[in-house]
Amino acid sequence: MDILRFITAGSVDDGKSTLIGRLLYDSKSIMIDQLEAIEKQTKNKKDGEIDLALLTDGLRAEREQGITIDVAYKYFSTPKRKFIIADAPGHIQYTRNMVTGASNSDLVIILIDARNGVAEQTRRHSIIASLLNIPHVVVAINKMDLVGNSHDVFNNIVIEYAAFAKSVGLKDIQYIPISAINGDNIVERSGSFPWHDGPSLLELLETVEVANDINLEDARFPVQYVIRPQTEELHDYRGYAGKVLSGVYKKGDRVTVLPSGIESKIKAIEISGKETEEAFAPQSIVLHLEDDIDISRGDTIVQSNNLPSTENELEVLICWMDNKPLIPGNKYLLQHNSRVVRAVVRDVEYKINVNSLEEEKAPEKVSLNDIVKATIKTASPLVFDSYKKLRTTGGAILIDETSNVTVGACMIQ
Repeated sequence: MDILRFITAGSVDDGKSTLIGRLLYDSKSIMIDQLEAIEKQTKNKKDGEIDLALLTDGLRAEREQGITIDVAYKYFSTPKRKFIIADAPGHIQYTRNMVTGASNSDLVIILIDARNGVAEQTRRHSIIASLLNIPHVVVAINKMDLVGNSHDVFNNIVIEYAAFAKSVGLKDIQYIPISAINGDNIVERSGSFPWHDGPSLLELLETVEVANDINLEDARFPVQYVIRPQTEELHDYRGYAGKVLSGVYKKGDRVTVLPSGIESKIKAIEISGKETEEAFAPQSIVLHLEDDIDISRGDTIVQSNNLPSTENELEVLICWMDNKPLIPGNKYLLQHNSRVVRAVVRDVEYKINVNSLEEEKAPEKVSLNDIVKATIKTASPLVFDSYKKLRTTGGAILIDETSNVTVGACMIQ
């Protein structure tokens, strides 16, 4: 059974947490004790209703203010698919939280309040979804009950959002009318929208094709662990364990180990201790090569006829995640999959306005939640593809050497 990772985003009070609560509640994915605890905590009970937003608003500060601050992750499944939901905050000062939740997502649900239409934060979150190259977008137009379930209101929002989405390069967008608080069109199709003949939200989530998003052309395999048992029965065993991030590997393929550039051939491929003729993304495997090569954690094994970039200097977009500002010249650790190298942020070219995608003058100091274009110089070569081409090898993080805190998310250009 495959997994769909998705994130919900939208303005404050658009109903993101209620939507997720409704999905969990109506798909019967809540434990009885959880339900009882939420019933006790629900304020302003009307007709025995419970506050479904409490299922995701886990932090006490969030419950007191009635907003989402952190990224709350929830897991549920139906007979057709497993799901991991990231509920991201709506406030501008929590841009970093949205970037964190969106970086691994296959799909984004952008909520729009039917009364307000396409708001500033709708645009901001859509721009971030575009920057992070999220493959699928669902625009859920919520609170339709408050506009009389009007087909015209729905159509006007679709027209306005479609024009904006085209300008920022979003693709595969689907629109759906819902009422999260009433459960209309969340799990079951609703009679409240006789003019809408599409699926319910859950039906859409169950059927969206994510297998096609996996890149099977560019073979990339970062080594996570070198297996050398050196026991009597496995005296010459040398295997390279890791996860195939993209592409296909076959026994006999000519491969290159990067960054060293040494070539060899695949002698054997193991999956769960059994030999196989081929492996593909996203399988975890052990590769054996014909030659004894000095390979260690962080090296990348690729097809010799399809090489990624190997450079010491990277052009990146950085979303800054630390209260301590980024100043050009600062040194950090850069982690790219299993490889960690020392790095310096050489210069900042410009800042991106997350409300308009416009380029603004580079600030002297990059502050929390800023997104900037910068050049990073690494102490040793990095093996990468552009983030637009391949998210799995185009993303990296910056780590503060002293505190070990992740301070920046990088998208390699």
